[in-house]
Formats: sequence, C-alpha cells, structure tokens
Amino acid sequence: MRDRSTERAIEPPRLETTPEGLALISGKMVVSCDFTRMLPRIRAGRLGRELLVRAARIKGADELRAADATAGLGEDSFLLAAAGFSVTLIERDRTIAALLRDGLARARELPELAEAASRMELVEGDSIALLPELAGSFDVVYLDPMFPAKKKDAAAKKKLQLIQMLERPCEDERALLDAALAARPRKVVVKRPLKGPYLADVQPARSLAGTTVRYDVIGS
Repeated sequence: MRDRSTERAIEPPRLETTPEGLALISGKMVVSCDFTRMLPRIRAGRLGRELLVRAARIKGADELRAADATAGLGEDSFLLAAAGFSVTLIERDRTIAALLRDGLARARELPELAEAASRMELVEGDSIALLPELAGSFDVVYLDPMFPAKKKDAAAKKKLQLIQMLERPCEDERALLDAALAARPRKVVVKRPLKGPYLADVQPARSLAGTTVRYDVIGS
C-alpha cells in the first residue's frame, strides 16, 4: 500500500517579505535565513567542538579563507565565520541566494552576529564553473551536497522538499569534487550522511563522525 502522505503536492513556493525578513512560503511551510538560530552553537566553549570547525581548521594557520561551494542558507558558513574564517558563499539558485542575502544583511545589524557576518561574502553562480577560476583563493573548500532527511524527521523532510523544489541535490558528484580540487585548497571538507558513501567514491585522508553526519577531509 502506498503512503499517501508522500503524494500530497506541495504548493509552489513564493518569496514574501514578512516582519521577520524575506521568506520562502509554501502552504504552512515557511523557510527563511535567520542566523539568530545559530547563537547557541557559537557560544564560547561550544564552537570549538563543532565537527565542521574541527575538520576545517589547519594547524598553525591563522586568517584562513574558506569557500562554501554549496552555501544553501549559510548555516555551516556561519559556523566557520564565527570560528574566524573568511568565507565566500557560492549559491547557484537566485531565490535561495535572495534569502541568504537578506539573512546576512539582518545579521550584520545585530551586535551578537555582526562580527561573524562581516566575514561572509555571497557570490551567485555555479561552483563547478567558478571554483577553477578562483584557484589559489582558498585554504579550504567545503562541500555539502544535499542528501535526504531521515523519514522520522518530518519537519526537516518538508523543509528539504521545499528547498529541493528550487535546487536539486548535486547530480554530478565527480564534477563538483573535481572543481573543488581545481581551486587548489589545502583541504576539501565534505559533509556526508554518517553511513553514506564517500563523495564520488574518493576515500578521504580522515573523517570526523557525529551521531548523524560525518565530515570527510581530503588533503592535509
């Protein structure tokens, strides 16, 4: 028997300006870029334990430059920026980029977010095309190709479905990884499901695993 709940159509998403900022809305589902949600994760003592931050750091190096080649709504980029990285966020979908630009503008007006947000720069475009042109510009390239949310996490699944109406998961993992390597960073960090395969079947030098995801490190 089919699960008819999975067959229910999602209303075409639309951008609307709300009192809280720009939002993508479909029915009762609302997605916005709100970096205030990140405040608990950047508190002193916690930020340094974030697996992404640990995976991206380079021992003995300061003022690191990172590219988030699959920026989305920028939450991972914000963690890196809060940890001191200068981050270039590359986003190919115009609607998602509009949400991200709005979220960054609002974050720069809040004292508790402004310092990190000031280290974040948005670039619209396709990472596969842009990264080779930016060779030598970054110490770290971060990749987070979308993967399905767990079925038990209904809210996350609906949010992902809404985002994926605009932007599908990466269809050519090899091309994405090759573009990241062509940027000649010191390392590439890849976010994967905890038990998922390696991106493009390339074995990393090491991995940092959490409870649901892991970060594969290719390079130093």
